[in-house]
Amino acid sequence: MNADRILIFIAGLAGAAGVALSAAAAHAGGQNLQTAATFLLVHAPALLGAALLAGRTARFSGFVLAAGLALFCGDLLSRDFLGDRLFPYAAPVGGMLLIGGWLVLAASAVFDRR
Repeated sequence: MNADRILIFIAGLAGAAGVALSAAAAHAGGQNLQTAATFLLVHAPALLGAALLAGRTARFSGFVLAAGLALFCGDLLSRDFLGDRLFPYAAPVGGMLLIGGWLVLAASAVFDRR
C-alpha cells in the first residue's frame, strides 16, 4: 500500500471515529470525548487533502498530523475510558505535532512542485 492510500485510510478512520465519538459525547457527556471528536473531524479532511496533494512534503505533513492526532486524541480518550493518561505529556506532544503538521503543510506550498 502506498503512502497516499495509507493517508486516505487514516482519514477515513479519523472521520468515522470522530462521528462515533460525537455521538458518544452527546449521550454520555464528557468534554474530553467532544474535544477528541472535534479534532478527529477537523483533521480527517486535512489528511485526505495531504494525500491528494501528492507532493512529498504534503504527504509528510499528513503523517505528522496523524501522529499528532493519535497522541492528542489518544491521551484524551485514555483519560476518559481508562482513567489515566497514555504517558506524561502525551497530549501536549500530540498538540505540538499537530501544529507542526500544519506548518509542514504550509511549507509544502513552497517545496512541493507539480
